[in-house]
Amino acid sequence: QRTGYGGGMAIKSDGTLWTWGSQGTYGALGLNARLVKQSSPTQVPGTWSTASIEEDNGMGVKSDGTLWTWGRNNVCGELADGTTIDRSSPVQVGTDTTWSKTFGQQGLAGGPFAAMKTDGTLWAWGANNHGACGQNNRTQYNSPVQIPGTTWSKLTGGYDMMASIRTDGTLWVWGGNYEGQLGLNQ
Repeated sequence: QRTGYGGGMAIKSDGTLWTWGSQGTYGALGLNARLVKQSSPTQVPGTWSTASIEEDNGMGVKSDGTLWTWGRNNVCGELADGTTIDRSSPVQVGTDTTWSKTFGQQGLAGGPFAAMKTDGTLWAWGANNHGACGQNNRTQYNSPVQIPGTTWSKLTGGYDMMASIRTDGTLWVWGGNYEGQLGLNQ
């Protein structure tokens, strides 16, 4: 279960995805509608293994390993579909069938967003104002770019930064550090 700025979502044990709350201006619930409130859970088509909702966006991995995104896309390509067109229903990102986990920045317009593949590679896209896409630059990306390293096991983050644990147990952090959020004593 996950909640965003105005909505929530959950996946049932049968793999169905349910969302509720406010669609907002961008259709963050993935129900092909905008500016509508769902006062009870409504099913998003498909069978899902993981999903998350953020302020203006939703994303998830279907049971076939495909990555899907929806909602706001006009800041910097938050949907990773190579465009800046808002989508109020899920749109597939590429054709890969090896996605396993997703991560988005709660309350941060434009992301960054990230997803992990089954081989442990980590990919990011969206806003990169402070380097949270892990590319050693501040370029915004509207499609996934691989973060260096192929042995990632867990991913989390905070406002404009990301943190991940490699399979060797080491913790890695990158992105904005203007509030000391990277924990580097800097």
